[in-house]
Amino acid sequence: MSEAAPRLSWKVSGPGAQTAYRLQALRDGVPLAEVQAESGRHLVVGWPWAPLSSGAQVRWRVSTRNADADWSRWSAWSDLECGLLDADWTADWISPVEEPGHTAGRRPAYVLEATFDPPAVPVARARLYATALGVYEAFVNDTRAGTAELSPGSTSYDKTLYAQASDVAASLRAGRNTLRIVLSDGWFRGQVGAHRMPAQWGPRTAARAELHLDLVDGTHQVVRTDARWTSRPSSIVSADLMEGERVDLTRAVPPAQPVEVGVVAAPPISWSPAPPVRVIEDRAVSSATRVADDTWVLDFGQNASGWVSLADLGPAGTRTSIDYGEHVDAAGDLSTSHLDSSRPGEPPTIFVQRDEVVSRGDGSSFEPRHTVHGFRYARIRRPDAVLDPATVRMRIVHTDLAPIAAFSCSDADLERLHAMAQWSFRGNAVDVPTDCPTRERLAWTGDYQVFTPTAARLYDVSGFTRKWLRSVRDDQLDDGRIANFSPDGRRIRQNLDDQFAMMTGSAGWGDAIVAVPWEMYRAYGDAEILAENWEAMRRWVEWALEAAASSRHHTRVARSAEPLAHERYLWDGTFHWGEWIEPQPLRADGTRADPVADDPMAWFMADNGEVGTAYLYRSTATVARIAALLGRPAEAERYAMLAERIRDAWQREFVSDDGRTAVDTQASYVRALAFDLLPSTLRGPAADRLVELIRRADTHLGTGFLSTGDLLPVLADAGYADVAYELLLQRTSPSWLAMLDRGATTVWEDWEGVDEHGEARESLNHYSKGAVVRFLHTHLVGLSQDEESAAWESFTVRPVTGGGLRWAQGRLDSPQGSIAVRWETDGSDIEITVDTPVGARGRVVFPDGTVREVTAGAFRERRAVIEHG
Repeated sequence: MSEAAPRLSWKVSGPGAQTAYRLQALRDGVPLAEVQAESGRHLVVGWPWAPLSSGAQVRWRVSTRNADADWSRWSAWSDLECGLLDADWTADWISPVEEPGHTAGRRPAYVLEATFDPPAVPVARARLYATALGVYEAFVNDTRAGTAELSPGSTSYDKTLYAQASDVAASLRAGRNTLRIVLSDGWFRGQVGAHRMPAQWGPRTAARAELHLDLVDGTHQVVRTDARWTSRPSSIVSADLMEGERVDLTRAVPPAQPVEVGVVAAPPISWSPAPPVRVIEDRAVSSATRVADDTWVLDFGQNASGWVSLADLGPAGTRTSIDYGEHVDAAGDLSTSHLDSSRPGEPPTIFVQRDEVVSRGDGSSFEPRHTVHGFRYARIRRPDAVLDPATVRMRIVHTDLAPIAAFSCSDADLERLHAMAQWSFRGNAVDVPTDCPTRERLAWTGDYQVFTPTAARLYDVSGFTRKWLRSVRDDQLDDGRIANFSPDGRRIRQNLDDQFAMMTGSAGWGDAIVAVPWEMYRAYGDAEILAENWEAMRRWVEWALEAAASSRHHTRVARSAEPLAHERYLWDGTFHWGEWIEPQPLRADGTRADPVADDPMAWFMADNGEVGTAYLYRSTATVARIAALLGRPAEAERYAMLAERIRDAWQREFVSDDGRTAVDTQASYVRALAFDLLPSTLRGPAADRLVELIRRADTHLGTGFLSTGDLLPVLADAGYADVAYELLLQRTSPSWLAMLDRGATTVWEDWEGVDEHGEARESLNHYSKGAVVRFLHTHLVGLSQDEESAAWESFTVRPVTGGGLRWAQGRLDSPQGSIAVRWETDGSDIEITVDTPVGARGRVVFPDGTVREVTAGAFRERRAVIEHG
């Protein structure tokens, strides 16, 4: 479903680049005027006809002309349909009559229901449009509408709400029909975050739906939510996205009551640009362990997001409970204590993901759809009843992202690492980009800021990201700060006295509002994503500039009562999360140090000015580039000037004449090199010092959350490809392959996610450190987009060989078409093969420095190898 003016894109197949295009379309079967334009543009072309009305159906196709004035054949027809636009909704918001005494995490799901009689005239088309404040499922005559899960998804419900549409014609029958909605708290009112606080979007759930019937005689009928609907508690006795779902199939159906009408306030209805959440994959049990007479632990072989389905519930009255988690202990039992959360002075929040079902004994199955879990293992308890593990399936649930890349090489472990990062991102792409699918499930801005360049190399994340950015803008504080996570169910922007508000506005987190749209523009060439986020990114940078100018870290105040001239550009006086989860040393007792727990105040008050100022420079410089692209020359000039002053301040404060940074950590050198903070004369010494620190750590990385993804590219680009490969292939912790060797199937939050004793800590599905797989594409395979290119109009193939690898290959389904690269070496020669689509141009750089230009078609050449390093 689209809005009224969808944008159109196509890929040019040639021969030759596009110089003009023509478009044909049918709107509800009626031809529209053909459109022709002299243009090479073929991505996100503006809608060239009058805006669509609700429900309009369009078929369109395109033909392109090349420089030889040859028109291509018409493409195949493509179909789209306009959703029910906000102005045309006539349904009421209806809410259930709720049972008293329930709290967040323990509330039941309610059934909202109505009956209707369609006319005797046959139905030509039936569309159910629905949305909710909560999570809903819709049914027509007991047949579920559509395939989307967890609808309407996670948004900042005070400002944005999406509807869904389903074709339900096949579910209609002659005579009396029933339209039913099952409604639960979902993201709107359920528990959120590690401490499971109730979301604060509103006190009452509600649903809104319209069933539009187009009859063959040209007439139209609408069934809508209104005062004639009824409500009752469902057999889902409690439903929460974090806590789980409890179902009692023996529960007597309570009497229905009239719904309450119009007791909620809701924003206008929109249509999401993102693919829906769906059941993506179904997996059988890999192994089963009976840990007690009535208890099984099932291993599905893969950490992911979703739930399990049970085909056999046992005799009537049988109670089955399912606990979910990522880890098992030495005895094979489920272990989840590593996901417990604690705060100073408060009892811990014990982590639980549990579904429960009571059988009716009639052969019914069970599949919870009003919750979602992160898990590899499921512990199933069924007292006094038999469980056949073959009747249990893992249902993998996340946003239906289209994969656009392939990677393989001569090292099977690197292929496993690549798959591990993919699985980790998939498990955290449940309508929004979450940090983990277990403990918190929050769309932290810092996580996605770190991973976006990698995500765009693996999947088509254009619509997914655009949807999330709308929530980031919705949650932006009035002063310009960006919330730590969005959608923000804690609603920090309206609770500025909350302690967490003091921790809002961190470098590397808030900077997502600049970095993520920029990466989307680079990946897809869509300048509109820059335009729609411009005001938010400008406000963020202005707030950060003011924070730098008006606040100083206490150590600098102690150094001089009056700030030095450059200090107005140091962003050091407000809270920053910093590098976050760098490898930590062991304490004297052998346990691992934890800076946050060991001394919370010292951690909170730490000087993170190096990180803050580095990100302030990068964001300000990026905003300058964006302003120029958007036709804002005065702002481009101002922000470019400010960026240079910030870089100068960073150099004055945080780097010495010999290239050493003031904090002298691996992360600081990675950031200095990746963000281009250093003068050219110091880049070499800084890279040398980075390598010295790596060698001092016995060739182990020492980076954390923010800089790990840039570590290997920085090393390779500085001439230390050998060190990059040693780190990539390091098998002892901290390293990526140590995760693999300790059984990881997704990327861990902590480098020691499972220690040498088999003890787990923190989340075992946090994708940020999986950003390393971008190096596999950009350096190992060697395919990277040129700096001034967008949408892959120009690229470079420059394989960085090493690590004993004999061959590697990769593919990217870019907006221009598929780009494929393969190289193979016998140690003395290297052969490189490149397939280039029409509309893109590239160059191949061989290890010996030879450069070849490539255009549409196949390229292959063999040359001598010169070793890197």
